[in-house]
Amino acid sequence: MKKINCLVIDDEPLAIELMESYVNKTPFLELRGKCLSPFDAMSILNTEKIDLIFLDIQMPDMNGMDFSKTLSPEIKIIFTTAFKDYAFEGFRVNAVDYLLKPFNYQEFLKAANKAAERLSTSEEKKDNTYTNDFIFVKSEYKQIKINLNEVLYFEGLKDYIKIWVNTQPRPVLTLMSLKTLEHELPPHKFMRIHRSFIIALDKIESVERSQIIINKERITVAEQYKEKFQEFIEHKSFK
Repeated sequence: MKKINCLVIDDEPLAIELMESYVNKTPFLELRGKCLSPFDAMSILNTEKIDLIFLDIQMPDMNGMDFSKTLSPEIKIIFTTAFKDYAFEGFRVNAVDYLLKPFNYQEFLKAANKAAERLSTSEEKKDNTYTNDFIFVKSEYKQIKINLNEVLYFEGLKDYIKIWVNTQPRPVLTLMSLKTLEHELPPHKFMRIHRSFIIALDKIESVERSQIIINKERITVAEQYKEKFQEFIEHKSFK
């Protein structure tokens, strides 16, 4: 089974400690962060692909229910709370499960398995979506077809993305975040290598130290993406 990257968000350190022990004994879960508030989690969510969040509800400043409504639908949520009154609202926001504290490892594992099934189904749907290798994006009041095989790279500019393709001298500009786009692209063809760049892997011309050359443009691989990119290079290299 593919590893599921998860976060634990809870304002009680003892609750985080218990959740960490449960995650660590579950082979298909990979703990990518422990956060005392949703605000602490935002920096992790901006730099890493998180599949699943174990999320407390009653927290100061921002409760977990409100925070869950700001997340991409790609991220699955399992609520963990001592208050059973939130159960109905939890299922309204399409949470995978709702764990009422105190819960044991058996209950935790049952919820984690349910999340794994949902994530697996989502991946299958995504694979089927990209059999035609194109997407449509809104630009200048039109829906423009983008052939993914022609894309060189995507460049993020705050709320906009420039889509650079090898058949046009100027990029297509669309209102979208790079984070949203990243979850929609086939991962075997594209990789995020910088906060502002997602590249087409088959369009890489050369790699010089920490820079990738695509169509004579130099794009730096940011520190947090170097390990993943190096794994890709090593996998494709002759020894």
